[in-house]
Amino acid sequence: MINILADFRTFLDVQRNVSEHTRMAYLRDVKEFGEFLTSRENLSAHKKILDVQTETMRTYLTYLHGRKLKKVSINRKVSSLRAFYKYLLREGIIKSNPAQGVQTPKMEKYMPVFLSVDEVFELLNASQGNNSASDLRDQAMLELFYSSGLRLAELAGLDTEDVNFNAALVKLRGKGKKERIVPVGAPALEAIRKYLSATEDLRKEHSADLFSGALFLNSRGKRITTRSIARIVDAATVKSGIGRKISPHALRHSFATHLLSAGADLRSIQEMLGHESLSTTQKYTAVNINRLMEVYDKAHPRAKR
Repeated sequence: MINILADFRTFLDVQRNVSEHTRMAYLRDVKEFGEFLTSRENLSAHKKILDVQTETMRTYLTYLHGRKLKKVSINRKVSSLRAFYKYLLREGIIKSNPAQGVQTPKMEKYMPVFLSVDEVFELLNASQGNNSASDLRDQAMLELFYSSGLRLAELAGLDTEDVNFNAALVKLRGKGKKERIVPVGAPALEAIRKYLSATEDLRKEHSADLFSGALFLNSRGKRITTRSIARIVDAATVKSGIGRKISPHALRHSFATHLLSAGADLRSIQEMLGHESLSTTQKYTAVNINRLMEVYDKAHPRAKR
């Protein structure tokens, strides 16, 4: 079993080129399924996991429902098992994919949480503090978040050389290690310039290169973590007084929603967000229509039913 999982991990890295987060989730889900099988019968996980039938998969689905897991979590686990058994089938280790015939729960329509333009400006203004390196860093991160629609991990993974100040572009490494180039607004670039200038001594102290290596650092001169960025967004949200808690991803959603509202086409937004499928980007169309309906219902004298 250990060897099979090691080979599957290599397959995910080399053939599928998935992100570390996705790879860890797949392996964790397969191990969890193996533990479920061994808990039911006194057989080795290796033997059980290779002899699984579709009926056992359905039993596992019932077990997951019984644990009150969210539908999105159940769907992800089934997706992981489908990928695992598809790999085993491809390698000739099994003769059929038992996960292929399993019906996953129907997902509720997910509407992205986003801020209004005024709320974003309040958040960005609230992040402005003194000229300390940490305050300038927080300001630069929030400006870049909203300016370019980055994912949280993409922001944390940025290097100084990824920012092209002359062309006003930033190079991102997204899901599946795919790279893309997106525009950056002037306020974000200026905030990054100020931050880099303020951290020259910090970078020299920790032997960090000013022109390569991590762009955003913690107080110890190391690359900032996604968890730290989330805390910074939380602190700025509270300070802004917008009255609701948001995740860092809300700034990415706001970026896309505001572009669409201003007339940007879906294909361009898809490219900037790094979505593989246009259907993923189309959820912002629904957000925009809902917003229009709210305005219509409030403003039009004959809208009330």
